[in-house]
Amino acid sequence: MDNWRKSSYSGEGDGNECVEMANRRTHIAIRDSKDPARATLTFPAEVFAPFVEALKK
Repeated sequence: MDNWRKSSYSGEGDGNECVEMANRRTHIAIRDSKDPARATLTFPAEVFAPFVEALKK
């Protein structure tokens, strides 16, 4: 079973308006916290950090 966690930036009132992530053995999984039963995005662990850095730009 995955151990999903929300961003530390999800404060009062915004707790259901963020993404959650789970570290798997070889992948990072991302899902929408508003609808966690829907599909997830998965990234190989080695490309996740570059993906996040690209989003920041």
